[in-house]
Amino acid sequence: MLLSKHTIDQHNTDLIAMHQKQLAYCKSTVENPDKIINLLSQFQIGIPSWALGAGGTRFGRFSFGGEPRNIEEKMEDIALLHQLNQSSGTISLHIPWDIPNDFPKLISLAAEYGLAFDAVNSNTFQNQPSQALSYKFGSLQHVNKAVRQQAIQHNIEVIKIGESLGSKALTVWLADGSCFPGQLNFRKAFQNTLESLTEIYAALPDDWKIFIEYKAFEPNFYSMTVGDWGQSLLYANKLGPKASTLVDLGHHLPNANIEQIVSILLNEGKLGGFHFNDSKYGDDDLTVGSINPYQLFLIFNELIDGMNEKGLDHAKGLAWMIDASHNIKDPLEDLLQSVEAIKIAYSQALLVDTVALKDAQENNDTVRAQEILQHAYRTDTRPLVAESRIQSGGALDPIKLFRQVGIRAALVDVRGSDSTATGL
Repeated sequence: MLLSKHTIDQHNTDLIAMHQKQLAYCKSTVENPDKIINLLSQFQIGIPSWALGAGGTRFGRFSFGGEPRNIEEKMEDIALLHQLNQSSGTISLHIPWDIPNDFPKLISLAAEYGLAFDAVNSNTFQNQPSQALSYKFGSLQHVNKAVRQQAIQHNIEVIKIGESLGSKALTVWLADGSCFPGQLNFRKAFQNTLESLTEIYAALPDDWKIFIEYKAFEPNFYSMTVGDWGQSLLYANKLGPKASTLVDLGHHLPNANIEQIVSILLNEGKLGGFHFNDSKYGDDDLTVGSINPYQLFLIFNELIDGMNEKGLDHAKGLAWMIDASHNIKDPLEDLLQSVEAIKIAYSQALLVDTVALKDAQENNDTVRAQEILQHAYRTDTRPLVAESRIQSGGALDPIKLFRQVGIRAALVDVRGSDSTATGL
């Protein structure tokens, strides 16, 4: 379901007077507000195809009516998100949950919606109905070469699908590992994985990248074959210049210093992209910014500093994508909240007085350094984020408009109350 321009314009007209007051005050308190608004307008966050339906836990899943029943309906939902926030212009497909069967149709549909295809994601962490061999004991690390070859061929097929759609990157996340001591030989598992990744790397087109994602635990709890950023970096360095690390904010042990991790990876030229979410305990996949927005701000502070140092474009230098899934909220509302939180943290980090901060650091002035960071973090940049939306044609208050026009009820009318999103 897409909205008419008139609907969005009327919504903005109703709210514009208050917005202009808030914007005027915000502009009077920050430096270079128009530059920040321009940067916000360029910043796009990819939406994964698996996030359009209700998520779940090991104990259950509570479906929402009107969930997208196929890839075309998922694209329609992302187009709606992009209409509302003007920051969700790319879709990241998960294969085989969303296998295209008509490439020209999808390419045409994407052009109609103003969308592009982001990184494609392979899946060797669960068995599929048609596969010959099981991934119960791993995929790219498996002791059986035939299983490894099956997983390699799947990744190569995902690359080919991505090529047909205009994607430029492959994300590999492995559930490989062990649950009990002695279950596998760590060195052999690492070597098998490296050899498998080397074959996949060789199949990459010249202008492609491969992102190697890591995770501290789950589904294996004794060891993970790509369990932390160091292991991912080892693989990326051994594979070559087209390989880099992907950081999922939930894939760390509690209290991990993620801002330090991204700083070092950026310095090494091996930070490829981000999966945004939030967590209390582990890979909770909660709405971005719902638990620890200050950490998100600190991460963006390091990202901006490192990207500026390396001369990277903020919008295109790294791959930005949400990876959140929960069974309590309406998934579309959850995604709107996540995009908003990301752009607020980004805009706040743009306010940091980097010259003053570096001076405080060089003089070991810890108090001043804290004051500089927290001054930027405590600044309400929501009017700047809203202005970037309205200048791009989006809605001043996306969630309010989503509810006012009854989008979820309309989706239920079209798709039914018992629909379930593919891949879930």
